[in-house]
Amino acid sequence: MAKGKGKKQNSGSAGQNRKKSEEFLTQNRNKDGIYETASGLQYEIIKQTTGAKPNTDSTVKVHQRAMLLGGKMLDDTYKDATPLEFSLEETIEGYAEGLQLMSVGSRYKFYIPPELGWGKKGSGGRIGPYALTIFDVSLIEIYD
Repeated sequence: MAKGKGKKQNSGSAGQNRKKSEEFLTQNRNKDGIYETASGLQYEIIKQTTGAKPNTDSTVKVHQRAMLLGGKMLDDTYKDATPLEFSLEETIEGYAEGLQLMSVGSRYKFYIPPELGWGKKGSGGRIGPYALTIFDVSLIEIYD
């Protein structure tokens, strides 16, 4: 019995997250300054620069503030003053797609739908199933 209740509760949170994500994205796409790619990634440009952009094989150095839709902070390298380095191949689809829009020195905010993020599995208890994630990203460097 307890297992059934647990499953029901988890399904409810997945359904609730999916509904909140869909509602947010529907409203957000109508705001000034919000762009949307064919895949459904939404973004806004905080600072635009020109120059080289990363590709799927690139490794990048970024500062990021990552949070959930409700405002729960997942990571803040701006505050920690410790940028991250990673390969675009190692990150979620929506984040990799967004980074490829940016030039070094640019700062964007990504609104990543669950389908381009951690999907129905979530991530390690910190990111629930079907949760929308928001990243405020500054691209510092590209390593090809």
